[in-house]
Amino acid sequence: MAAYTESIEKLLEKLERMPGIGRRSAERITTYILGISQDEARQLSDAITRVKENVRFCKLCNNLSEEEFCRICRNDSRNKDIVCIVEKPSDVTALEKAGDFKGVYHVLLGSISPLEGKGPADLKIDSLLERIKKGEIKEIIIATDADTEGETTSLYLTKLLKPLGVHISRIGVGIPMGSNLEYADSSTLNKALESRRQL
Repeated sequence: MAAYTESIEKLLEKLERMPGIGRRSAERITTYILGISQDEARQLSDAITRVKENVRFCKLCNNLSEEEFCRICRNDSRNKDIVCIVEKPSDVTALEKAGDFKGVYHVLLGSISPLEGKGPADLKIDSLLERIKKGEIKEIIIATDADTEGETTSLYLTKLLKPLGVHISRIGVGIPMGSNLEYADSSTLNKALESRRQL
């Protein structure tokens, strides 16, 4: 006999599909949802719907935005000739929390991963090349993850971008091998940016 009702079981299944959410976490979230008022549940549902309807990728850098261009690309005080390349929007958030980087970003929306069937054509590299060819970018910082896929992507980008005459560096000390940017603390990220090396 099932321990939960059909609707609870369905909610648990949906929650378990989320990254980092196992059965126990899904049960805790479900218990929380059951304990809130109908109005709070509706607000939660509306917030999820609004995110799905309003959030898109920035037309220039592929960061998350609710407008054509993200707030970083629209910010005139940012140094537009330094571009930090990251894999995902959550990496932008992590670097912004660190607070020291004053340039702009380019989000690849993934990394090269032959095991998952993802190659360079699956990433937002063409739009990066377009940005560089306009001649406004003087420095590229490659801040892909320090795992096998991130390193592969970094090597590919270095070979592709070097002939274009921009200064290329890779974030250095501070990000351990096999880790993801979004889980690093602010001081570690700042150190990694400060100690970037030329490629």
